[in-house]
Amino acid sequence: MDFIGAYSMDHLQFLFQGFFVTLKVAFISIILSFVIGSIVGILRYAKIPFVSQVLAVIVEVIRNLPLLLIIFFTYFALPEIGISLGITVSAIAALTIFESAMLSEIVRSGLKSIEKGQIEAARSSGLTYTQTMFGIILPQALKRMVPPIVSQFISLLKDTSLAVVIALPELTHSAQIINGQNINYVLPIFLFIAVMYFVVNYGLSLVARRLESKTA
Repeated sequence: MDFIGAYSMDHLQFLFQGFFVTLKVAFISIILSFVIGSIVGILRYAKIPFVSQVLAVIVEVIRNLPLLLIIFFTYFALPEIGISLGITVSAIAALTIFESAMLSEIVRSGLKSIEKGQIEAARSSGLTYTQTMFGIILPQALKRMVPPIVSQFISLLKDTSLAVVIALPELTHSAQIINGQNINYVLPIFLFIAVMYFVVNYGLSLVARRLESKTA
């Protein structure tokens, strides 16, 4: 083990550059998947004829596929039908597709947890379905969704490491390049990136706990 050589300034700078890519890909994927997942979850909850059934099938298919397979599909299979995406865009697309399906279930479950009596009371008071949904149901459901949503975001951040298979220059890929220079760097480098992942993910979990305590 060579901690001094592994933690040279050049290596640390290279790792932080990879970590920046990890955070960038995760951040964009989180925003997109939250928006898409929320829309899909609301549409499924609304039980719109045909639309809800089609979305349910799509969500179930995606949720039961390995994320690694979706990454391969976006990067290697889509070009076969004329859709060529770069490495970063492919990784973001794959993560967004997978996480949107997961988040849509969280949103749908959160909406279903609201008592039907509140919906009936709101409708009987003259509110439209849209007013009831966005003014009464959704705000309450969001409070209950915070912990599982943040947990899903933590999983997404960790899942960015799977994009190493398509050579996305993220943290794990950077670590592999450094480890290839000297076998004595392997343990120190992987310990270092483990700490980096832990710090960010633990910070997110603390945020989730604080939000949960505020909304309890």
